[in-house]
Amino acid sequence: MRLTYVKIVTFLSLVLSVHAEPDPKIDYQFDGKISRPVLENYLARSSTFGSLLHLTLDDDLRMIKNTGVKFAGRAVWMWGGESKIDELVKEGEPFVKKIHAIDSDIILQGAIFEVVTKDVDKVPVPVTVFEEFGVPQQTRNFSYKAMLYPFGHRHNHWSKGSSVPDMSRLETRMWFFYVAKRWIDMGIEAIHFGQVEIMDDWDRSHRHWRDMMKRIRAYAKKNARRHMVLSDAHVPSGGIVHDGKLMFDLHSFPSRPKSVKGKPYKAILEKGFSDSIYGRSKGGLTPSGWECEALPYIVEIDNFGASDHPGQYRESDKIHVWGWDEINWFIKQPEDYRNEWLEYAYEWVRKKDPNGYFQLPLRRFEHYSASMSPPKGMRQEQTIKSIWTRGDKR
Repeated sequence: MRLTYVKIVTFLSLVLSVHAEPDPKIDYQFDGKISRPVLENYLARSSTFGSLLHLTLDDDLRMIKNTGVKFAGRAVWMWGGESKIDELVKEGEPFVKKIHAIDSDIILQGAIFEVVTKDVDKVPVPVTVFEEFGVPQQTRNFSYKAMLYPFGHRHNHWSKGSSVPDMSRLETRMWFFYVAKRWIDMGIEAIHFGQVEIMDDWDRSHRHWRDMMKRIRAYAKKNARRHMVLSDAHVPSGGIVHDGKLMFDLHSFPSRPKSVKGKPYKAILEKGFSDSIYGRSKGGLTPSGWECEALPYIVEIDNFGASDHPGQYRESDKIHVWGWDEINWFIKQPEDYRNEWLEYAYEWVRKKDPNGYFQLPLRRFEHYSASMSPPKGMRQEQTIKSIWTRGDKR
């Protein structure tokens, strides 16, 4: 048995040493703005790589090189715990450099989510943020209370002391600009802004979001690696457009698998099911200056918590998959079905909507890794590599 195990490990090492270098003829070059073809080249090799810069392991670096991922989503983020931002940046910066040494073209994405907690009261407001917004300088920390909706709206929405911020509040815009600046300064070139529409309940024209995004883009133009930062958010409406101009560079949304009645625990994708984005991405003038009828988008295997009926089928369930959220449903499936489903989902999205791309999961925070390496890897790495390699040859 021991000899067999050694042979298996040796074979696996040989397989993983064959790197999936993207086709050199495929263009990944941009500076200051990005063309639609280049954007779509990145989205075609996009992955959810959650917490990459929080928990980076040698195996993650190997997996990046092996698969040839080009867009690594949610590599750095916070959900509350705002006072840890200095620690995240300090820990993440060396890994950004290591990753770009492997592939200088790879885009690492940060996230700024739809949450603020009392922990933000511990973070000093830097002089640069006061200057950006023309606010008189003073020595103080960010204020949790100053970021919230009036009259208790969405207060304690996530838990006690954890609320949805109101983008019409100056303090919220200052905070989002500050976090975006920290991510850009460490080498991040894309930012996911979470559920944008619940942060502007009192600003339906998105005036304050547009102001904040304009400031972030101006900062990126001067300071980002390639003088821009790609922005996206979850858009249940299909996108945000003002006077024909799109707010974001790409759209994103959960993939919304649909439970198949009578076939535990199978799931399919279906256009028109629930609030899925397939066929609904809005178009307009992009921040890079090109027009589109529908903005390119990615869908992911999302996480948002289980229902009160995990493992059970409910006809009325339009969000959960067999009572689980998307990633926990996926994790619970047998290895063969996980690999089969990724093949199916990637191809289904490409065939059903030419504007859409399935964001394959290399890691979903600490809960899931696609790695082929034991003991924690769940063995989707080679499937992901083969999907992308085939895609390059089309």
